[in-house]
Amino acid sequence: MVGDITQFVVILAIMTGLVVVLGKWITHLFTSPAHNILERGTYRLLGVNPEEKMSWKRYGMVLVLSNAAMMLLGYLILRVQDFLPGDLLARAAQTPDLAFNTAASFTTNTNWQAYSGESSLSNFSQMAAITFLMSISATTGLAAAGGFMRGLSRKSTTDIGNYWVDFTRSLYRLLLPASFVMALVYVWQGMPQTLSADAVATTLEGVRQQIILGPVASFETIKHIGTNGGGFFGMNAAHPFENPTPLTNTLHMLSMLLIPSALTYAFGSMILRRRQGWTFFAAFLVMFLGFLTLIYSAEQAGNPLLTPMGVDQTQSATSGGGNMEGKEVRFGIAQTSMFATVTTAATTGSVNSMHSSLTPLGGLVPIAQMMLNNVFGGIGVGFINLITYAILTVFLVGMMIGRTPEFLGKKIEAREMKYVMLAILAHPLSILGFTAIACLMPSTLDSLSNMGPHGFSEVLYAYTSGTANNGSAFAGLNANTPFFNTTIGLAMLAGRYLTLLPMLAVAGVIAARKAVPEGPGTLSTATPLFAGLLVFIVIVVGGLTFLPALALGPIVEHLMMLTGATF
Repeated sequence: MVGDITQFVVILAIMTGLVVVLGKWITHLFTSPAHNILERGTYRLLGVNPEEKMSWKRYGMVLVLSNAAMMLLGYLILRVQDFLPGDLLARAAQTPDLAFNTAASFTTNTNWQAYSGESSLSNFSQMAAITFLMSISATTGLAAAGGFMRGLSRKSTTDIGNYWVDFTRSLYRLLLPASFVMALVYVWQGMPQTLSADAVATTLEGVRQQIILGPVASFETIKHIGTNGGGFFGMNAAHPFENPTPLTNTLHMLSMLLIPSALTYAFGSMILRRRQGWTFFAAFLVMFLGFLTLIYSAEQAGNPLLTPMGVDQTQSATSGGGNMEGKEVRFGIAQTSMFATVTTAATTGSVNSMHSSLTPLGGLVPIAQMMLNNVFGGIGVGFINLITYAILTVFLVGMMIGRTPEFLGKKIEAREMKYVMLAILAHPLSILGFTAIACLMPSTLDSLSNMGPHGFSEVLYAYTSGTANNGSAFAGLNANTPFFNTTIGLAMLAGRYLTLLPMLAVAGVIAARKAVPEGPGTLSTATPLFAGLLVFIVIVVGGLTFLPALALGPIVEHLMMLTGATF
């Protein structure tokens, strides 16, 4: 137990130290007026003017249209894969519905996979479609965060920056260099990085075994640093080629938290209020620690239904207790619990265990974090989601005391609150709406591996993961059907753009507004009190929205487990 807690503390301490280092670099990235030679060449190649000042409408339009073009390119590659040269294994092209799902998934930073990576995609598709889309989706999220933070930091102006500048700098100055360095570390740790499709080995029993290979290390770097999460192999980060050592497991977790946590410091620096950035970081951390405590304690306690069979699961992990079903023995309960919390907090979707095998309360944690979508969150958009709730918090407090709400020295009025509520409501509408439709479809029963509340959790998890742009799967659900591929793909697009675009509008509206001096009734948003209020609002709004759905799934499953009932 002490050793497990020490692991948690060390990882979070390293993350906190990197917040300052990377936060300063991100601030420089978004505020530097100079363009290097590589960036200037890219602007000329794209035919864009880096000096153009974009309104939020122009910024959002460029973001959506560029993403749509890249999604179409990815879709075409996946559809004609069998006609492309270089695949000695002759893997077939994806069907139209699966290609749509995959292209939407990797364009929206979701990385949900309704296919098994190594058996479905050639090395060319893994690089030209999947790794490429992972890079641009992460860059899009980071660029959007740059425009959003710039809008909140400005006064009496109509522009929030230039999307192409933010996009190019995010890619060239942060994501590509960080991924290159991490890939070298991963190769050192034993990850394959080759263009060979496979290797054939003779086992000790004399059987010839085919081992799939490919550019795994480069895939893994952008997968985690970009909070993507797709697996080169079907087993994802539980596969020894994707996650060979305890060091790579730790680096995966730190990579997922790296940029989402550092954006809080960058924001504080850009608005010249460092305490504000640390306040938001504290809100992230408090929610994260709460969920980590819940999943770790639930997995340590194990399943009481096994006690009558002579299996004592109430002991510590060091004495052999706890729920080890679906977990890699080399990672154990501690690193598995930490990984599951990190990957759904940062909406990455990478997994080193099967979430379906978690205890009911343990399985509730990934679902709940994705439902809230405010515990660090994905690259760029996670921070934007937290600001959404920060504005909602000051609005509610302002209404309670009878004062016009203010945020960062700007009055919050009806127009921006409409955008905020659109962003907040789009998330549960997609999750609960698509889940309800799926539950009414008779064909859904054919895709389930479990009945009862666990089967409902499989469906709920799928649409929550898609809408939250997470991409992890509960397992047990055959989602590779035309219905699930189409509806989950639509959920991904709704979760990405119906929450991102309204908040860009909020940034544009606030940027155009004049600052007002603070008065005696101004609520300071850079205090522990506000951090507590913010966490409270996130939990309350999330609870009121999703508690009925959770009650039908993991909560009732937990109560049934305590009474000894099975299904």
